[in-house]
Amino acid sequence: MRCRTCQPLPEEIARAAELLGRRWVLAILWASSEAGAVRFNEFKQALETIPPRTLAARLSELEEAGVLERRVIDTRPPRAEYRLTDTGRRLGALVDAMRAYAAHT
Repeated sequence: MRCRTCQPLPEEIARAAELLGRRWVLAILWASSEAGAVRFNEFKQALETIPPRTLAARLSELEEAGVLERRVIDTRPPRAEYRLTDTGRRLGALVDAMRAYAAHT
């Protein structure tokens, strides 16, 4: 049986699914929500097996999407921290729901 009354997938759902469906994105969101401000090497330590190149790409994608904010701290040497934006914090509910689902399956 086919769904003859189904509506096409809304564009905003497709964009969110595209971003959140990428490997490591949910793990980065989880690590960000657990720690507050997180530096690159702290992400690497928390996520253990993520390749540095992939981590850098995902952090950039999440920054471009408005989920993470990158702050450069003026120290010697300079360092950068990543924090969830308001948009990113709203995604925390999704991560919590996924954790609750996984706990009961």
